[in-house]
Amino acid sequence: MNTKNPEKIYRIHMGPAKYSLDLCDGSERGEYVNQDYILHALGRPHRAINLMYCYYPNDEGWPLRASVAFKDKEVGFAWDYPYDDYFPYGGGLNGDPDADVFRQIRDIRRHGMDVILTLTIDPRVSDEHLHAIGRDLKKFGRMEIRINHEATGNWFSFTKRATYAEIGEFFCHASKIIKEEAPNVKTITCVGGIEDLNSKTILMEEEFKNTILEADIWSVDKYLALHWGWPYDVAEKGGKSFGRYPVSEVYEKTKRSWLRYKELNHGVSKPFVMAELNADGDVTGPYDQIKMMKEFIELLKKDPDDWFKGFTFYQFRDRGRLGLETEDPNDKYVGVRQPIMDYYIDLLNDPDFMPVVTKGRAVKRNEEVELRFGASDDAEGIAMEFELPKQPVFFEAYFEDEAVDYNLMLEVNGQWFHKAPGTKCVDMMEAFYKKKIRKDSKVQVKLFAPPATGENENDAMNYFRTIRRLPEFRIEFEPVMKRV
Repeated sequence: MNTKNPEKIYRIHMGPAKYSLDLCDGSERGEYVNQDYILHALGRPHRAINLMYCYYPNDEGWPLRASVAFKDKEVGFAWDYPYDDYFPYGGGLNGDPDADVFRQIRDIRRHGMDVILTLTIDPRVSDEHLHAIGRDLKKFGRMEIRINHEATGNWFSFTKRATYAEIGEFFCHASKIIKEEAPNVKTITCVGGIEDLNSKTILMEEEFKNTILEADIWSVDKYLALHWGWPYDVAEKGGKSFGRYPVSEVYEKTKRSWLRYKELNHGVSKPFVMAELNADGDVTGPYDQIKMMKEFIELLKKDPDDWFKGFTFYQFRDRGRLGLETEDPNDKYVGVRQPIMDYYIDLLNDPDFMPVVTKGRAVKRNEEVELRFGASDDAEGIAMEFELPKQPVFFEAYFEDEAVDYNLMLEVNGQWFHKAPGTKCVDMMEAFYKKKIRKDSKVQVKLFAPPATGENENDAMNYFRTIRRLPEFRIEFEPVMKRV
């Protein structure tokens, strides 16, 4: 096999973007989609993937999903079941280490991304359960947990089991216990924030101000348009189960929420995110959905103040119209691409939303290099530089000997690839189909080594991998046989 060696090799570091762009994958409205599929659909990984789960271990019907356990119950609203119809969290006290939630977390981390776990929890569970959840999460690196989100609402089951003051107290209590067991985990508070521009206080401020002090990250969930009656009615003109809001007003409420959180925290800011953001296509149709998201991003980019950390787009595949794909009604494992996906891919590749890669020292071809993977925005890697006289016809990376067992994330020409343990060849030509190169170009192949099992081994904050053998590259500029 004719292989091509890189002209230069050097160490690199991947650091945080100006704004983080995260993605929700699966919820009450759609199934989890594996990360290899999402990577090919979107072209590059996210900072983090958000998972939606619930934990009501003392309830009748648990651990079945609510819509399965109570399939004969008549409901007229998504949250009318005895407990939330999210995927059941299979960990906790006497939990299963191979439950779906942990398989998904491992899948996400193998692909070089961090995990946000959105978890609604029965506020009456004992401390034993909270300690067990913390122990579950200790091995998964720098992850975030959003406990009992949208806490000032009245739809989730936990709001029917405790007062709002008790829910605020539970957040603080659960946050302390989980972080005691898992110092790698940061907690996110998600309350109503500023709901009225004439108000100087957040919704239910007395009940939830302590969560602002306790949490590591502040958030609000804001939709530019939402059909909350889904799937029990159709959004039609004159209906009352949906809404659409001025984008500038949503932006202003969000920013004022951060300002008030900062005041409550004695003038000290913390990272502020929108933990769910989208415009519902049920209300806007597919084209205004894009326009509203664009308008929000334009407001953010024009804002001179440094206050916003990022947002989570809700979600990848949806049974309604809140996804980059809709779910095929004939097969839940088939997605139908929506127009907003093209805009989203552009946003994913916007410099403000891309991690910053910095160049380090030169590396010799056969040098052993220890790489550290701390997080999706704190990772050490290797860059291999190639000179390409023209557009390649074949661009393949081959792995031999020890390298076959490596778990790697590779990037070339803006396209990312996952190399799983056991994979011997990665065809990287996909990177050149849409984004063609100019004559006599230089391209870099970047290589990072996230945890092969999805778990950290001895260090709760970092995963280390020694690279002893780099891949061999087959790069050809002509067909194997020309036309005769």
